[in-house]
Amino acid sequence: MANLGICDNLTIDNGFARGPQVVALTCKMVGGGSDGSLDLCARVCLIDENENIIFHTYVKPPLPVTNYRYETTGIRPEFLWDAMPLRQVQKKIQDFLCNGEPMWRIRPKGGRARILVGHGLDHDLDRLQVEYPAVMIRDTAKYPPLLKTNKLSNSLKNLTQAHLGYDIQSGIQDPYEECVATMRLYMRMRSQGHKKEDYPLASDPPNRNNFALSRQTELEKMTPEEMLAISRSDYYCWCLDSP
Repeated sequence: MANLGICDNLTIDNGFARGPQVVALTCKMVGGGSDGSLDLCARVCLIDENENIIFHTYVKPPLPVTNYRYETTGIRPEFLWDAMPLRQVQKKIQDFLCNGEPMWRIRPKGGRARILVGHGLDHDLDRLQVEYPAVMIRDTAKYPPLLKTNKLSNSLKNLTQAHLGYDIQSGIQDPYEECVATMRLYMRMRSQGHKKEDYPLASDPPNRNNFALSRQTELEKMTPEEMLAISRSDYYCWCLDSP
């Protein structure tokens, strides 16, 4: 396979690891349809908490590609000729994330399924045709302390520069680099020691990540540093994921 050997370390660990494991996922899209605007997953990368690659491969889209978007994806037609079919990629990732646990039994604490980190994960999972419970998803594009303010766009590029202090997505975009950035953002947010409230506003699981609309104006005026100091529990704080 041109320029990328398949890296496949997807294994089931039988749930003996302490606490839920965390992985980050990123997809790169090429274009389909008559105008090339339909997103088709053509490359996927999955890493662990230590930034080791678990799974990294080109993906053969189920529809013809009409725009390879080379300037940002770096993908050429020959890279996809013998790529892994989408259906096979879908099954591998879904089985790995669930880690042998039935979908209906997946829960935030005490289960074997893995916490999934990413940026704009709804779109990536939709293009992969993978279903995964929102209760186990941590999306840096939706987390309230990382939401857009008048000083900061919540694109992954800007979040990485503002919160981690370095630049990504210069020229051709590397899915491994993006996985690392989302994992580092997640780990930084998770490490925040927020005040525990006697009567938190949000005891709901992470899929009820509702930030009070009445506080949106307040949020938009905050600097990134002030956003990190948010401690009121009207959203599910990622520090609750800590073992």
